[in-house]
Amino acid sequence: MPNVGDELHHSGWNVCSSCFGDRGRSRNRLVLPGLVSSRIYVVDVGTEPRAPRLCQVVNPEDVFWKCGLGYPHTSHCLGSGEVMISTLGDPAGNGKGGFILLDAETFEIKGTWEKGDEAPPMGYDFWYQPRHNVLISTEWGIPKVLGYGFDPNDLGKGRYGRRLNVWDWSTHRYIQAIDVGEDSAPLEIRFLHNPNASEGFVGCTISSAIHRFYKTERGDWAAEKVIQVPSKKVEGWLLPEMPGFITDILISLDDRFLYFSNWLHGDVRQYDISDTRRPKLVGQVFVGGSITKGGPVRVCEDEELQSQPEPFVIQGKKIPGGPQMLQLSLDGRRLYVSTSLFSTWDRQFYPELIREGAVMLQLDVDTERGGLSVNPKFLVDFGKEPGGPCLAHEMRYPGGDCTSDIWV
Repeated sequence: MPNVGDELHHSGWNVCSSCFGDRGRSRNRLVLPGLVSSRIYVVDVGTEPRAPRLCQVVNPEDVFWKCGLGYPHTSHCLGSGEVMISTLGDPAGNGKGGFILLDAETFEIKGTWEKGDEAPPMGYDFWYQPRHNVLISTEWGIPKVLGYGFDPNDLGKGRYGRRLNVWDWSTHRYIQAIDVGEDSAPLEIRFLHNPNASEGFVGCTISSAIHRFYKTERGDWAAEKVIQVPSKKVEGWLLPEMPGFITDILISLDDRFLYFSNWLHGDVRQYDISDTRRPKLVGQVFVGGSITKGGPVRVCEDEELQSQPEPFVIQGKKIPGGPQMLQLSLDGRRLYVSTSLFSTWDRQFYPELIREGAVMLQLDVDTERGGLSVNPKFLVDFGKEPGGPCLAHEMRYPGGDCTSDIWV
């Protein structure tokens, strides 16, 4: 990219499954919002798939003036021929949940998606389910606070998110807030892929919990906690208790398994969600993290493990950081894992990531009985990139994947 410091975080397509049946459109542009700069890049991945090229840039000034928003995050395409991008705040770095609309062909800003005077105090991720006339968004925190790293003094002061925000899909209006706990910081949200489904899951980072959200008999929406990752009592860390820090979740395309990553504890988990109210742990593997043996952190009390896990080494390389973003192959047999969260937080929790760069790993998945194992032959080391080391975050498949495509 021609600029430094954009903080490319999440990405999306100009066209996805919501446009199924429209033969005049093709998935040939990757939309890359800069979380810090508020600049939006459009990359041509169709002309030469193995040699993507930058084809358009939406300047931050246009985002600020035309939308009154900043800090763009999640990008989803819409069946209407538009691209929709959620934001964390306003141009000054205050919290404000909203959505930028781009034309999916020209990538000109069309304005904001939301209507009315009501807006949530923060934003982050979102997913929509048109058959239930709903969009639900999440909250991380206030952008100008997040940029300085994680400060425990910010807890209890309303600086981190606590709500799932419900929107009327047809009127674009904010209609309901679901409280999932103070400072829980709900991040990635996923409906089940079945377009008739009226439920899904959200991962809460700081509280390290998975909540199931669902449509009630009254027609509104509610949430219940279905998984809690216990914090570990520790010495030699920022706080006396270390949360798992769930930073990404995804659901397999057949809606059978839920996966999530504990960025601080260092493990990736697989749950059978055949019964969505009672997920069952069926796979777990440690690939780094902050509690490995020989490190600066000593675990004093642990509800789950008998001993601290060994440092994770693959192909002779000790992996810095912990498991962060996830992506699953379409057949559900290969789970890919990257290790960078957000450069400021990387520097704070895993300074070796800044020096060595992130990696991408592959986990083999047992789709019959459940189970995860590391593929020892697969390692992408972004520390060796030209101009590196680089911090790798989200992964996308050219043909669509579990976290970019929404069926309507």
